[in-house]
Amino acid sequence: MIRVFLVDDHTLMRDGLRAVLATQPDLAVVGEASNGQELLDQLPDTPADVVLLDMNMPVLDGLATTIRLRERFPNLRILMLSMLEYERSIGQVLDAGAHGYVLKNADKMEIVTGILTVAAGKQFLCSELGLAMLRKVLAMEESEPSPSVKKSSGLSFREREVLQLISNGLTNQAIADKLFTSKRTIETHRQNIIEKTGVKNTAALIKHAMDQGWINVSDVA
Repeated sequence: MIRVFLVDDHTLMRDGLRAVLATQPDLAVVGEASNGQELLDQLPDTPADVVLLDMNMPVLDGLATTIRLRERFPNLRILMLSMLEYERSIGQVLDAGAHGYVLKNADKMEIVTGILTVAAGKQFLCSELGLAMLRKVLAMEESEPSPSVKKSSGLSFREREVLQLISNGLTNQAIADKLFTSKRTIETHRQNIIEKTGVKNTAALIKHAMDQGWINVSDVA
């Protein structure tokens, strides 16, 4: 039996989820809370396997709660429930340690599938989000690649993409949003590029890239 803890500040949402989960013989709702702090207060006395966690809540929201859960209850599986479809929001909670992300308007049985999936030790992304991200990736691949970034020895394809966007004057967060990833990932790419090229800062990196012919002068913001 998989023990599920429901966390959402809307009573009607919790009632609906509880009714759906009650039809599943392998799932049992063991607790409910209206915000992250209530969850943290109850968990020591109410063991659970999976937390179905709302993203936007008062007192302690889903992201902050996820960070605390990973610190205090590392074996607990976390499935984020949200209306937010932004890649940045999804990336933030997954980076924080959530094991899955499902939209509130998803089919109720898909939410059940998400719970079963994360409980089994796997990651889960609802189909609507997965298809939307796939379409964006395919659109990016079909677009004409910039000829200004030439193949550079030692840099991966993604690092060359990041280098191009750095030369365009974009911030780490702006690059993360454009490439549908997290700011932390872009910071890691930037540091790897600097280490591979042996330069000391961004200005030196751009000059080095121009000297090597990896980017054109016209590309530099």
